[in-house]
Amino acid sequence: MADHGSIRLHVTAPLAPGASVLLDEGQARYLGAVMRQGPGNRLRLFNGRDGEWHARIETLGKKGVLLAVDERLRPQTPEPDLWLLLAIIKRPALEWAIEKATELGAAEILPVITARSQPARPAPERLRAISVEAAEQCERLTVPLIHPPRPLDAVLRDWPEGRRVVAAIERDAAPPPPAETGPAALLIGPEGGFDARELDAMRRLPFLTPASLGPRILRAETAAVVGLALLQRPSPS
Repeated sequence: MADHGSIRLHVTAPLAPGASVLLDEGQARYLGAVMRQGPGNRLRLFNGRDGEWHARIETLGKKGVLLAVDERLRPQTPEPDLWLLLAIIKRPALEWAIEKATELGAAEILPVITARSQPARPAPERLRAISVEAAEQCERLTVPLIHPPRPLDAVLRDWPEGRRVVAAIERDAAPPPPAETGPAALLIGPEGGFDARELDAMRRLPFLTPASLGPRILRAETAAVVGLALLQRPSPS
């Protein structure tokens, strides 16, 4: 049986030389039934704290998999301190945006309820599963924290000191998002944009900077990708 060292899984257990990690039933089914793995095969593990490690399958059964951790491949390194505030949009678009925000390095994702948000509330466990799978695929060392949905005004009222919010606003004469090197957040509104009351309230916040993503009206999920990329672009020297 081939050794699939490219298989990569997120776990919550501590990772260190000689540690044992017991995977859950879903991960066991993935390794055995989907990837056709067995004892002796190797894979990579990360937990968001201890870097990335090689591990070897010791036992594999229907109820779980026992792994033996051996060598560290990468140490834990700092990642961008960038949050995404995303208005609740239609489920397929929201799930796609969560996946891409994970790939682009968002540290935390905050679904927010706005005047024009979709009425359905996303299932936190579903969004978490999407972000875990995306982190495994893109080889980042952490999985973003996904918060429960909250009203936008409540989120901004409790906003932490020292973190700037860049709000992407349609048809605004503002400049593009600045390249951020410190704690920052990107705010993306729903399809149809923010309403007048929300815009007035946001413009009164000293920590919020309006920004334009260009001359075209972007879908919310596209705007999230563009905005995250722009905020992380290298600063001009």
